[in-house]
Formats: sequence, C-alpha cells, structure tokens
Amino acid sequence: MTFAPAPVPSRTQYVLEAIRHAVLTGRLRPGQALVEVELAAWFGVSKTPVREALKTLAGSGLVVLSQYKGVTVRTVDTAMAHEVYDVRLLLEPEALRRTVVRSASSAPARAVLESAGEALARAEEAAGPAERSLANREFHRALYSSCGNPLLVRTLDELRDQAALVSAVAWAADPSWRQEAAEHRETLRLALDGAAEAAARALRLHIAGFVHRAFPVPTPGDSA
Repeated sequence: MTFAPAPVPSRTQYVLEAIRHAVLTGRLRPGQALVEVELAAWFGVSKTPVREALKTLAGSGLVVLSQYKGVTVRTVDTAMAHEVYDVRLLLEPEALRRTVVRSASSAPARAVLESAGEALARAEEAAGPAERSLANREFHRALYSSCGNPLLVRTLDELRDQAALVSAVAWAADPSWRQEAAEHRETLRLALDGAAEAAARALRLHIAGFVHRAFPVPTPGDSA
C-alpha cells in the first residue's frame, strides 16, 4: 500500500494563516497598516501571495482595504462588535440546536460536538488571551459545525475571525474569560445531555451577555 504525501500549503495559504494568527494573537494590532513589501520580506515571499492573502482576509472582515489608507487591521469598536454579535445571535444558537438534535442519531455529529470539550480545555489552559481566543474559536465551531446546513456553517465560519478579534480586544481590556468559560461549560453540558432548546438558550445568553458587558451601548442619559 502506498500513501500520498500530505499536500504542501501554497504560499498564499501560508501567508494568509500567518497574518491571521498574527492579528488574532495581537502581534498585528487593530488599526495597524499592513504594507505588502514589509509583509513579503517578513514571510520571505514575493508580494503576490501577500496581496492575495490580504484580499481573502478583507473578505472575512479581519483587515480593511481603503483607497487612501491602504490595508489595515480591522479596528474593533462598539458598532463593529454589536454588528458581528447580532448576526451570531440570530444564527449560532439555532445551529447549535440542530447540532444537538443531529448528534442524537449521528455518531460523527456527536464526536464533533464532544470535541468542543477539548477546545474548552485548551482555552482554560492557555498561556494568554491570544491563545485563549484561538481555542475559543474552535470551541464555538464544534458547537455549530454539525448542524446539517453547509451554508449556515459557512456563514458562521466567515464570522469567526471577526468574533475572535472582538474577544481578543475585549479580554485585553477586561479579562472576563473565567465567566465566559463557566458559561461555555454549562452550554456544552446541556448540549451533551441532548437538551437542544436549553443549550440554544444558554448559548444565546452567553453571546448577548459577553458583547453587552464588553461593549456596552451608551444610553441617552450617559455623560459624553
């Protein structure tokens, strides 16, 4: 029996993942300019894979292309955070509910759901907020990726980078991750117990609670 070698990532894919990781770990900060020549020298590649990677990251919302400012890392503010989390609130709890229902009769779906526990453990053992944010991405994906609707999964996948950036910025200002970890454990417990509706409600409260704590919307009576 012969085995095919593992495919070698393209230069574009390599650069894309490297920039994504640098942004989500804080090495490249919100608002920072991303210059093609500098990135090409950093990664030891030509400008072409850098340009293609930046276009892809702009599509996922992690960087911003501007005619005047060039390419910059996406800046996180209250409006951006609520925009991203509003979509998550509409879609992710329902995706989890469907995942729990499917996991009752599908061993593969159950296995993916159970893998959320491994991601949760990595998040709780992370050395810092950057690693914790990356593990948090994997935890949430394990909750929704077996929902049975590929379009729903792709839509939530497209939000993952922006949601991870929001959480990384929020935790840098207020390390509230222990509270979020407790909410994660409860959501996962309900999901693994097969309580689809209760798990969806817990996830909805978790998502809404986080964004409102981290990025409260000023009321008309607040001082300027």
